[in-house]
Amino acid sequence: MKVLRTPDKCFENLKEYPFKPIYTYIKAKDGTELRVHHIDEGPKDGPILLAMHGQPVWSYLYIRMIPFLTQAGIRVIAPDLVGYGKSDKPAAREDYSYQNQVDWMGAWLKQNDFEKLTLFGQDWGGLIGLRMVAADPNRFNKIAIGNTGLPYNPNVDQEVIDKVKAFRASKKKLSLFEMGNEVSKMDGKSLSKDAGKSTHPALKFMYWQKWCWDSKDPALGLVNSMQMEKRSMIGRYIYLVFQLLGLDKIAPFRSDLMKAYEAPFPNPSYKMGPRAMPSQVPIIPDKSLEAQRVAREFFKTSNKPFLSVFAGNDPVTNGIEKDVLEMAPNAISAEQIGGGHFFQWTKPEKLSNILIRFIKEGK
Repeated sequence: MKVLRTPDKCFENLKEYPFKPIYTYIKAKDGTELRVHHIDEGPKDGPILLAMHGQPVWSYLYIRMIPFLTQAGIRVIAPDLVGYGKSDKPAAREDYSYQNQVDWMGAWLKQNDFEKLTLFGQDWGGLIGLRMVAADPNRFNKIAIGNTGLPYNPNVDQEVIDKVKAFRASKKKLSLFEMGNEVSKMDGKSLSKDAGKSTHPALKFMYWQKWCWDSKDPALGLVNSMQMEKRSMIGRYIYLVFQLLGLDKIAPFRSDLMKAYEAPFPNPSYKMGPRAMPSQVPIIPDKSLEAQRVAREFFKTSNKPFLSVFAGNDPVTNGIEKDVLEMAPNAISAEQIGGGHFFQWTKPEKLSNILIRFIKEGK
């Protein structure tokens, strides 16, 4: 396995990210050594929140929540998934799979011997984190998830499967804005429930999967800015033109947030994780099906406190909470707080207070 490591200088002068890097070395199945990064903030004797990020972000996503959590006595441990942030980045598409991410982060967890954890997972952080809980439940006291789930789709109509596979393999070129427009139409649909042939969410989510993979140098800073910042369309178009020309580092309208989410990727070869992982989301039956079923069975009978908190205005995950509550009968549903897909950034105080109350009081 060829592995890339982002130079430390790429992360210099990031706004609001003064945290000491902590590195853990794990072994991949082929024996390759991988370095996984995490931050560890707050009182060492406080209850621990394991804060796991998703796609296409990294632990930087939690910088607005960390002050609220640590001031409340919560210890925050936030890792970067392999392929993201300050963690190592395998260079080939075949290196990335749902199972590999579960295995890598499970090895990281055991290597650090973290226990008595409350999980908070969002996006891929939920898909991976929930599988980690099911595989090693004694390390976790409580589970909280937001804007995520544990997709299980064994009965998708073959016509839908064929359409998704044909679209992914097609030569159709998608612009960033065309992709965003199509994904926004997922509103109210669930990645975890089968739907009709014409309305199945896979037929919209496939636009995100295809755009990520086909884009040799996806504009990750701009993608994240579009979801977390209020920016003019003109500014976005101008930045995109500069990015397509390889001039993003001198582009006007480049915000601190954009800089932070481009920092892990000094050139396009480092972006294999964000390009490959969307296609691993099991919106149609794939090789993760049995592992998903087993994990969901665990949560059906688990008595661990479980909190579900959703934005309520995130097109990708609206509708998923119903499936989460069916999967985990003991789960409680928090109020929907808005803020879109990355509400850790847009609603940090509200989300932090909900998690603090759950960790300390169990409600």
